Amino acid sequence: MGVVHKTVHPIDGEQLSVYTVDPGPGTVADRIGVVVMHGAGNGSKERNLPLAEDFAALGHPAVALDFSGHGESTGELRDLSLRRRRHQAAAVIEKVFGADLPLALVGFSMSGQTLADLVALYGGRVAALAACAPGIYGTEAWDVPFGSGFTELIRRPDSWRTSSAPGTFARFNGRALLVVPEQDAVIPPGVTDLVRTSLATKADFSELRLAGADHRLGAWLADHPEDRQRLVSALLRPRPSVPGPGSDVRSAGTGGGLRSS
Repeated sequence: MGVVHKTVHPIDGEQLSVYTVDPGPGTVADRIGVVVMHGAGNGSKERNLPLAEDFAALGHPAVALDFSGHGESTGELRDLSLRRRRHQAAAVIEKVFGADLPLALVGFSMSGQTLADLVALYGGRVAALAACAPGIYGTEAWDVPFGSGFTELIRRPDSWRTSSAPGTFARFNGRALLVVPEQDAVIPPGVTDLVRTSLATKADFSELRLAGADHRLGAWLADHPEDRQRLVSALLRPRPSVPGPGSDVRSAGTGGGLRSS
């Protein structure tokens, strides 16, 4: 399961609380650093710790962080923004994993946009990503604090269509997993369809549907270890020896080590 360390990092003018899960002695082929990011509202690193531990149990170091204004981190939620989320996640990555370790990014809800922002930042260093009930947001809202007009901007009809995320996802050629709940009353179907189409353009793409789950996938996975294992296995499965077309939606695999190329 690995050894869990809870640390506090001074980042972005805040004190960010982070769980780091060390896999312990021994190494695995194609070792990666896994970053698990919660969604908005009352999202926190606590519900993501079991997933981080599952990755560490397979030999991959993992982190789960509280963005500012969440969980045990300092700051006010109203002062957070999508830009600050990207900056905070990137700073945690640099402090924990350095500059060279390949990355696997897991993002829930609002962190769907943060996934894309980090892929745009790190490029080919991101070997794999899992977008879990992902949200994406228009470019005009990216730098707006959540308490200063952000909500009004994202409530404009189809405002998400101007998001930078679909273009970034369409250029991604690593492993991509879309995790969707049986019922999602938060994310518009058009958003999910656009993310699916974009990720399937060039990536080694698969989709995992979780029967009985709703939008709160972080909480669901914390209570359903069998579904966490399905997610981990799908994200870390070996790449096929002869990759199929990028638009092919494969079922979740059960493989072991990640092989990025």
